[in-house]
Amino acid sequence: MARLVKSFLQSMLKLVNLVMGMVGVTIILYGLWMMRVWQRDMQGTSSDSFEPPHFPWFIWASIITGISFCVITSIGHIAADTVNGHCLSCYMVILVSLLLLETALAADIFLNSDWEKDLPEDPTGRFDDFKDFVNSNIEMFQWIGLLIVLAQGISILLAMVLRTTERGQASNYDSDDAYTTARNPLLNGPVQPLPYVANDAWTVGHDSMKK
Repeated sequence: MARLVKSFLQSMLKLVNLVMGMVGVTIILYGLWMMRVWQRDMQGTSSDSFEPPHFPWFIWASIITGISFCVITSIGHIAADTVNGHCLSCYMVILVSLLLLETALAADIFLNSDWEKDLPEDPTGRFDDFKDFVNSNIEMFQWIGLLIVLAQGISILLAMVLRTTERGQASNYDSDDAYTTARNPLLNGPVQPLPYVANDAWTVGHDSMKK
């Protein structure tokens, strides 16, 4: 029964963790598409503009964000597959830190009306296009954001339960080993002959010789 519960928790963690991987891949593809459009728009300029360091910050931010989500997904998959306590702890710490960062960004956007002034200038104009697209589909993006946050929260909960279950099984295994070791000397100890048996046999033999 415990093995079935453990397998179910592993499968659920992999499934929920996959949501962040899909979001990460989508963001990477969007960043690559913006990179391609930027290169096409810069065809009339010098060749130096095609070097990766010259890409605007919004493109790099999108790609790095997508890669980060994919890396976190990989860590979560490895943690769920191996059920390693250190890996699960690392995964939970990363997710908690990510949730805190997302909460701080959301609070800054909602509470600070001039939050755009804190960002560097985007010469591509893609940031403004993305902002307009989000505003025109705000309900859809609210559901997407809620789905991502729920997936992260459920992943933390499943990782915590899985880690606790594995630790409990390890404790039971150690207790069984200690109990078996304690019983081994009693079961495998050398059997000493009873002294009175030998004495009785010697007495009977001595009396027979006298007769």
